[in-house]
Amino acid sequence: MKVAFVSEHASPLAALGGVDAGGQNVHVAALGTELGRMGASVVIHTRRDDPSVPEWVELARNVTVHHVDAGPARSVPKDRLLPYMEAFAAGLARVWANDRPDVAHAHFWMSGEATVAAAAVVGVPTVQTFHALGVVKRRHQGDNDTSPGARLRIERDLLAQVDRVIATSSDEVRELARMGADLDRVEVVPCGVDLDLFRPGRRMEARHGRSRILMVGRLVERKGVGDAIEALAEVPDAELLVAGGPAARDLAGDPEAQRLWGLAESVGVRDRLRLLGRIDRLALPELFHSVDVVACVPWYEPFGLVPLEAMASGLPVVASAVGGLKDTVVDGVTGMHVPARSPSALAAALRQTLGDADLRARLGAAGRRRARSIYSWSQVAKATSAIYAELGDPIVATAAGPRR
Repeated sequence: MKVAFVSEHASPLAALGGVDAGGQNVHVAALGTELGRMGASVVIHTRRDDPSVPEWVELARNVTVHHVDAGPARSVPKDRLLPYMEAFAAGLARVWANDRPDVAHAHFWMSGEATVAAAAVVGVPTVQTFHALGVVKRRHQGDNDTSPGARLRIERDLLAQVDRVIATSSDEVRELARMGADLDRVEVVPCGVDLDLFRPGRRMEARHGRSRILMVGRLVERKGVGDAIEALAEVPDAELLVAGGPAARDLAGDPEAQRLWGLAESVGVRDRLRLLGRIDRLALPELFHSVDVVACVPWYEPFGLVPLEAMASGLPVVASAVGGLKDTVVDGVTGMHVPARSPSALAAALRQTLGDADLRARLGAAGRRRARSIYSWSQVAKATSAIYAELGDPIVATAAGPRR
């Protein structure tokens, strides 16, 4: 089966931790790689944002990244990319006219806009994964939402235009239903986790005898790092490590990093906050093995890969009860749920977790079992392939190699 992924801003080759680089980049790369391992031929189309990169780059076995010329060949914030989607769609249509995919899978709403337009030209069935919904972003960010005004309309239109919608959580299904989606064409397939990369390891000794809390993600306000800093004031003898954002050497010039340092100073925990900057993904397991608990407390989150990575590493997770985190983290079993934007509730959960070694061990072991039983990328790829099969030919791996 020939599968076209369309991911206009989230390249699988991008460095993680920037404002527009995060879980979607990981999802696209990992799912594409696993489908390729199963025998599919996968092309991941993403917008060219660097004039020096080749048009075609091999990512993994059977997986190629295609850089599409659409707009300036430089980094552009994703919320400013909509005017270039017509050119992006034209580039897709040109490639697909010569090498038609069996299915086109769009990742994010602007990718959907381009995918539907190109697929109509060459007659390709389409699948849509939103990764985030504009209506949710607007609800939580209000006037601070920088999405184009057309986003909500385009997302509603896509629900009627694509052949299938893949939601990553039960919470997203509820949102799609409110938007008028035909739920007979909506399937739930969660994101996955690399169980070989993220696994339990020997616990490293904490510095200065302090307990360690870790947060991983982009340095944007909605990720809740500020809430965790306020909570830290009520969690004695613990330090908060934050991985994400620009490189460590550039943190001093980052407005959000400056805000967080200022907040930490104001609540008296500046000496217990460590902003690490961007951490290479391959270095994350070692970082996980150096901490006691992972906090993931965004104001809203469509899915969230970090809790899965922590669970796969055998760590307890304290998570806000929002979006996909309500599915992945089981309250009282693999971690604890707290209300979003509630430093006091977060502090109480952290004190309870850090104060009970047996509880941490029990939650961590249950998290690893849950990650292995539900969220491996092989399981995610098989479920995704089954949806493709409804629209075209199934991917079937045999001892002699892939066949259709």
